[in-house]
Amino acid sequence: MKEFLLGLRLLFSAGRGNRIRFFLMAVGGSLGVCCLALVLTVPAILDAHDGRAAAREPQTSDKRAGATLVLERKDPHGSKPFTRVFIAKGGKGAHTPPPGLSELPEPGEVFVSPRVQDLLRAEPALRSLLPGKVRGVIGGPGLTDPDELYAYVGTTRAAIAADGDTGTLKSFGYDYAPTPVVDPSTLTNLRFALGTLVLLPLAVFLSVCARLSAASRTRRLASLRLLGLSTKGVQRVNAAETVAAAVLGALLGLCEYWILNQVMSRTGLPALRWYPSDGSLSWSTAAICLIGAPTLAWFVGRASARGAAAKPLAVRRTAAPKPPSKWGALVLVTGVGIVSGFCSTGLTRHPASSDGPFAALLAAGVLLTGVGLVLTLPLLTYHLARTVARTSRSLTLTLAMRRNEVEPGSAMRVVTGLVLLVFAASLAQGVLIEFKQVSKPNSPTQQYSIALSGVSEGQQHALTQVPEVRAHGLTMDSWSDPASDSIDGISVVVATCAQFAHLVVHSEGCVDGKVMRLVNLNSIPSPWVRPGASFPFHLRASGHKVSASVTVPSAAIRFTADDPSAIGGDDLLVPPSALPPGTRPDSAQLVLTSDSDPHVVREVLDGIGSAVPTVSVDPVGVNVDSLQQIAVIETLLVLGMIMGLVIGVAAFLVSVTDRAVERRAQVTAITLIGARARTLRAVQSTQVVLPLAIGLVLALVTGKLAESSYLVTGGGAVFWDFSGIPVLACAALGVAVIAAIGTLPLVGRRIDPELIRRD
Repeated sequence: MKEFLLGLRLLFSAGRGNRIRFFLMAVGGSLGVCCLALVLTVPAILDAHDGRAAAREPQTSDKRAGATLVLERKDPHGSKPFTRVFIAKGGKGAHTPPPGLSELPEPGEVFVSPRVQDLLRAEPALRSLLPGKVRGVIGGPGLTDPDELYAYVGTTRAAIAADGDTGTLKSFGYDYAPTPVVDPSTLTNLRFALGTLVLLPLAVFLSVCARLSAASRTRRLASLRLLGLSTKGVQRVNAAETVAAAVLGALLGLCEYWILNQVMSRTGLPALRWYPSDGSLSWSTAAICLIGAPTLAWFVGRASARGAAAKPLAVRRTAAPKPPSKWGALVLVTGVGIVSGFCSTGLTRHPASSDGPFAALLAAGVLLTGVGLVLTLPLLTYHLARTVARTSRSLTLTLAMRRNEVEPGSAMRVVTGLVLLVFAASLAQGVLIEFKQVSKPNSPTQQYSIALSGVSEGQQHALTQVPEVRAHGLTMDSWSDPASDSIDGISVVVATCAQFAHLVVHSEGCVDGKVMRLVNLNSIPSPWVRPGASFPFHLRASGHKVSASVTVPSAAIRFTADDPSAIGGDDLLVPPSALPPGTRPDSAQLVLTSDSDPHVVREVLDGIGSAVPTVSVDPVGVNVDSLQQIAVIETLLVLGMIMGLVIGVAAFLVSVTDRAVERRAQVTAITLIGARARTLRAVQSTQVVLPLAIGLVLALVTGKLAESSYLVTGGGAVFWDFSGIPVLACAALGVAVIAAIGTLPLVGRRIDPELIRRD
């Protein structure tokens, strides 16, 4: 306790510079704790979302005699799901309202979410989906997020009793969400990715903040040791300052997170909104931040004081330090060996999977690779600097390499945050690729089927002009007598040859302006579709029905379609010019096609929703909820990247600035013997850029190995992400350039010879 009080006394009695350093340590630590709290709270935000979705889910049974009936409909409105719950109150059964409502709606009454209420003002056509009068707004406990599209519609029993999806309402609430915002298996991978993106750089950043002005503090601790303080006492004195700064930083960081949560919950992130209460700090998160940061600072403080306590004379006389330990290389080799082993299985017929113990082994391999990358940088920097300094004839290069040879550990503190950012970015690419493989169709194109009965001619034209839509066509069925038992009938595609070519994977033999048979090479044609057979179709012109017949020709088009596809089972291709002028099919589907990239699909769905808000869209083979999950995953990964970038840049700036301040005496001495400011700036940049370049190359190689091992064990079709290499390489090059430029202003222009004499 005496040593701890001595450390605090020295902290506030050692001058203004020491106090400024203390508060800088606290502010830097607060930034790290704020990011830590944000990472720890993300799962709680997702759990709160799923909890409210589970609490409002209707529990139903098959008994309908006089009971309350419920029917749920979920349709896409743009790229977002629009859920409508129809409730027909009965004399028996449950009458308890769902969360967010004070009572069940009566027939003709509608309760909507705030976002739907805003849409009704902007898009009056949406009222056709909500028959009745809007009586109130659903409260927060009944919505997963403030932007959700949700409505409760009161109706009569006769209106929904005949629907096969209607059930008898027992109560509201399940123990699990019907559609979680992020799938549990994907959430595990997301947590691992965020931990790699944020927590590894965060540990380095907090260590950097705990070792500000390490050289001057080490000399001061050596003086205390020479005055008779014990070895453990010296370590406790140093730990007192770092722990005090960490405690203050943790408190400031929690306050910063509270402010950040209030702002972000109201503004929201792309595809992710939450209520302020969802992101409130839990006791466990606060305890981890308030205990974890000081504990890390305690161990860092004791470790940094070990040299001054063991060999105080060597510190006071600036003896040459020992070479860095080689144990870090062993950690790196172990981690790379594990991930390389998983990668090698991708070259065999039976790649490894992430089931059972392999999941823990893969996670251990990735973490060992990241930690080994950090611990190996000083060793590589030391040997490279020593070799270059012996052979170089350049004054600039020799000065820079000799300094890195003397202080290889400082290189780790300066560049590690940026190096880990590149390593984690590669792993984040793998997580996103793996999730997209699971969530989106394998086809390179995406089709959208829209019922033409609810679309006017002007709206039909607007739908075909939606951005990113590559082609369009109509599909319609022949007319058949309802009283007949015959199943003979055909489906036709109304499109030109060019449009049809964009709607299928491959086609050959198409002739413009002619009706032609369609032969799908992957299916068996209908036996009644024979050349010469005629089939009637009903069309509509100016509100009147018009009949037309189509004769099956002998000429055929051979094609292959996507699986699934909206036109894979059609029998004929009819050019638009073959239809009578001024007519439209009485019953048909408008088919649009675009690229299958999730961003493009969301843009097309949003464009369809803007053109015709009330239209029902069937995105063939795609679940809108999956699109939402992809958007949430991308948002969280981008958030992790931003936090990792902030932490890495902050660690770099803090370390470079601290090194510049600590080396003022050496810079002054070199300046007094004739070195130019330009030479000193080049030396400073070289000292940083060389270890950074080594670290970035290692990060690119090991990051790609870690990413490939994750993709191989994920079981998807993509094992090797070669397309991501140029992006990471450009990012690494940009980091190196910015780091070089960022070191230039830190040499300083003021020359103070007194610095050479100061202790």
